[in-house]
Amino acid sequence: MATATARHLLVESEELCNELKQRIANGEDFGALAQEFSQCPSGANGGDLGRFSQGQMVPEFDTVVFNEAVNVVHGPVKTDFGYHLLETTSRED
Repeated sequence: MATATARHLLVESEELCNELKQRIANGEDFGALAQEFSQCPSGANGGDLGRFSQGQMVPEFDTVVFNEAVNVVHGPVKTDFGYHLLETTSRED
């Protein structure tokens, strides 16, 4: 079964999510922004979600984490929780 490690950042608005994505693209640290802005408890750890298997996270996460490029910030990804930036840091099939 496929597994991956990833980190994410969760905010309430798509606008803020896009703003933070641009800040990361301009060189700001994903982890530091997650600590400051993320509304998920993982924000305290820079958004680190650890290692998980396909199917353990919400479907919107799986689509990105198990199909999109590794070490690239993706999003905004909308879920019932809000808007996320996602970065898959490793993936094994």
